[in-house]
Amino acid sequence: MIPVIPSSATVSLLLAAPVIAVLVVVAGGVTAISLRSRRRPPAPPASETPAAPGAKTPPEPSKAPVPPPAATPTPPVRSTPTVPETATPTPPAPVRSTPTPAETVRSTPTPAETVRSTPTPAETVAPPEPEAARPTFRGRLGKARGLLAGYLGAVRSGDRIDATTWDELEEALIRADVGVRSTDALLGMLRGRVKAGEISSAGGLVDALQASLVEILASPAAGLAPVGPGTASGEPGPDRTVDVWLFVGVNGVGKTTTVGKVATRLTRQGARVTLAAADTFRAAAAEQLTTWASRAGADIVRGNEGGDPSAVVFDAVQRAGARGHDVVLADTAGRLHNKVNLVEELKKVRRIADRPPGRVTEVLLVLDATTGQNGLAQAKVFSEAVEVSGVVLTKLDGTAKGGIVVAIQRELGVPVKLVGLGEGAEDLVDFQPEAFVEALFDPAG
Repeated sequence: MIPVIPSSATVSLLLAAPVIAVLVVVAGGVTAISLRSRRRPPAPPASETPAAPGAKTPPEPSKAPVPPPAATPTPPVRSTPTVPETATPTPPAPVRSTPTPAETVRSTPTPAETVRSTPTPAETVAPPEPEAARPTFRGRLGKARGLLAGYLGAVRSGDRIDATTWDELEEALIRADVGVRSTDALLGMLRGRVKAGEISSAGGLVDALQASLVEILASPAAGLAPVGPGTASGEPGPDRTVDVWLFVGVNGVGKTTTVGKVATRLTRQGARVTLAAADTFRAAAAEQLTTWASRAGADIVRGNEGGDPSAVVFDAVQRAGARGHDVVLADTAGRLHNKVNLVEELKKVRRIADRPPGRVTEVLLVLDATTGQNGLAQAKVFSEAVEVSGVVLTKLDGTAKGGIVVAIQRELGVPVKLVGLGEGAEDLVDFQPEAFVEALFDPAG
């Protein structure tokens, strides 16, 4: 075989082949870059996107034509065409596996929802309230009993009756506000029985004192006057009579409240009651009595503030007679027992209340048990002015001076008819001498 010797042209072509291949690759990359730049959205004008303060504005790119590619081969990496950005889909927003604070709060019930998870007060059927227990002297006279317990215990523990025994008894009665005169009378009677041999021991002396107090307090006129129709038929008419109860006393003893409690008591017994707000000098008195009338289911007659109390009582009696009511309870203004003009006005109220169809059947003096002997002085003046028929002793549960009951009964002959053992309407009870004395003397009772 004859060897073929390539010509010079062929040799040149073979030497230039690698260079040509490199140029082809470079040209392909430039073309891809050019296509990518054409597919990108144009940049917004500089006027639409203000530069941040202090930031440098980048220079605009030169618009000079792209220089021809150099003969130096490019790195092999550029041989792979770049995928345009628009071709890549935007990944969806990741799902939050942890709830936001708001969602966390809503994952548990809101306070309103929590409340609604249980029945509301309106939906819950409340059990009926138990009936209030009736107050007892034993349960409400703890202060007075505590004062006497020490003295009476010392007397009972004595071996014999001597001077110390009499001193203990005297101090006990004085401290309980029985009064000096009533105390002297009681001890004088007991001394006579000891001298006569009827009492021989200290314990017997205390028992005799207890029995003597019950005898003094037991009065045949201690009960309240009956309330009922004044005619056989009980129908309203010209012959109809209306019972009138006057409530008198100084300011602050609980007079208006006592009227309201008595009204509640009488209406529960079936009586038809009219209230007369004759305390026209105290602005809150009429409002307070109106509230009690609403609770008791009674009628009420009011007058102008500062008006004539007698006129209010007169109107109330006339109205009660026309409507066939049984009783008028008249609340009078607080009177100072040492003011002559005020006492005279109270006398006028009593005269007006006694005119037909009215008839005064009770004049109840309201006293505050905590005032002690001062209450006795008030009772003397009011009894002389308006012929007091009975005493209402309020706040007896809050004092140790229960002995004022003995002083009023013995020195004035006016019976204690009602006593207040608390704030409720049911706490105004009939006075019971035996239960009262027993509550004071018997610590174990």
